Amino acid sequence: MVSAFGLSACGGGSGGGGKEGGTLTGSYASFPDYLDPALSYTAEGWTAMYDTYIPLLTYAHASGAAGSEVIPGLAKAMPKISDGGKTYTLFLRKGLEYSDGTPVKASDFTYAVERVFKLNSGGSPFYTAIVGAEKFAETKSGGIPGIETDDKSGEIVVHLVKPRGTFTNELGLMFVAPVPKSTPAKNMTADPPPATGPYEIVKSEPGRGWSYQRNPQWDKANSKLMPELPSGHVNKIEISVIRNDSTEVNEIERDKTDWMQSSPPADLYQKVKTKYEGSQFRVESTVSIYYFWMNMKRPPFDDLKVRQAVNYAVNTEALERIYAGSLQGAHQILPPGMPGQKDFNLYPYDMAKAKKLIAAANPSDRDITVWTDNESPNNEAGAYYQDVLTKLGFNAKFKEINADNYFTLIGNESTPDLDTGWFDWFEDYPHPNDYFQPLLAGESILPANNSNFSQTDIPALNEKIARLGEEQLGPEQEAEYAELDREYMEQAPWAPYGNNTTSTFVSSAIDLDQVIYNPTFGHDLTSFQFK
Repeated sequence: MVSAFGLSACGGGSGGGGKEGGTLTGSYASFPDYLDPALSYTAEGWTAMYDTYIPLLTYAHASGAAGSEVIPGLAKAMPKISDGGKTYTLFLRKGLEYSDGTPVKASDFTYAVERVFKLNSGGSPFYTAIVGAEKFAETKSGGIPGIETDDKSGEIVVHLVKPRGTFTNELGLMFVAPVPKSTPAKNMTADPPPATGPYEIVKSEPGRGWSYQRNPQWDKANSKLMPELPSGHVNKIEISVIRNDSTEVNEIERDKTDWMQSSPPADLYQKVKTKYEGSQFRVESTVSIYYFWMNMKRPPFDDLKVRQAVNYAVNTEALERIYAGSLQGAHQILPPGMPGQKDFNLYPYDMAKAKKLIAAANPSDRDITVWTDNESPNNEAGAYYQDVLTKLGFNAKFKEINADNYFTLIGNESTPDLDTGWFDWFEDYPHPNDYFQPLLAGESILPANNSNFSQTDIPALNEKIARLGEEQLGPEQEAEYAELDREYMEQAPWAPYGNNTTSTFVSSAIDLDQVIYNPTFGHDLTSFQFK
């Protein structure tokens, strides 16, 4: 009913002939980790900002494999790569403006990269290959000489220390989306920076929700300068945090909310799917891995036998039941759909073998804390994991954290008792490096915004990640990534348990067929349209 009253959106967008304008209402089960493009490293945050902050390159607004294509964003064209893969040259489109009317400048890209390092962003390891970036990460001053810009011509030249086969993908991530130089080097979640995309965030109430309106500069100029990108259909978007997932479902069914970002809870999933599939509900494939991490730097998980025991003790079939059919059990790092993935399982479920390994290890420290967020069914998976560890003879304390703060809390080295816990990972880009460098490379261990929760730092495997990251992906490299998957699982830093799907669930007012689910950024807000 709210959505029926809006003015037509300037710029329009591709669609199925539905209505233009109106206000889209949506719900999240938790507030994103950040509403700051330099900091957010969760699916919730990336979905929230995909149509707000545009990097030099971006990802096609499409579902499935087509959505993994890197295309020009603020840049006129794809980069010219020279010097044996170490130099990237791009040109900014002329005439772009931020939502506050400030002109977009080439040097804003330099500032965006520097800001990532100043904030110790979890995305910073993607950009340490830039000449001078490692020194800047340490000193936070002196600039990054590997980035040269000319505001008059719009030229941006990036020099790398060594070739990086994934760098084009990484230029398409929001971490380095240009923002005005007036943007402070601090967390801007409560007051998000001006936007370059079709929508701008005009109000943010952390923990409660946020609001968008159309970016006036998009409708004035940006949309004409970036015709490859959709303009969207609705005028406004209102997002509320509804922590009771059953209430989220009820609000959709009553047409009080138009869309929910997460999937229905496990106890309602099959009911919703059966009743609404094809009309208001659709299952979406993801390239994801769900796992329990174990801190390799502290007892008892500094012992390989203990980590292997945990892997044998985790029953993926039990976890499939907890996720009510949305999850497919798996016991390796690379998920289906990722180049280099080959099925294997070094640790078939065997509780007796697990207990023998624990007996052989005889860990002196059996007091451990198990971390998980409070969203269902992840909290239920965490409770299952606590029970597994208890059966192995540990005194396992269960720590269930509000999902708003979970990732930032477990990613901060000052948080006490980071022994083991739950996590999930969705692709940043369609390259197997994304499942190793941020999650398992020693260089990715950060004091804050850390994503290497297992504190894995194995020199020989670090070197392999670095070497493979320099090369372009091909059959030989894919085979090496498959081998790397096995080599890490032999060290058992995680107990992976499955690859999950997600879903699109919308009210009867929304045209389900038009909704895009991008494999990197999730639901594309520009694709929502009223019938």
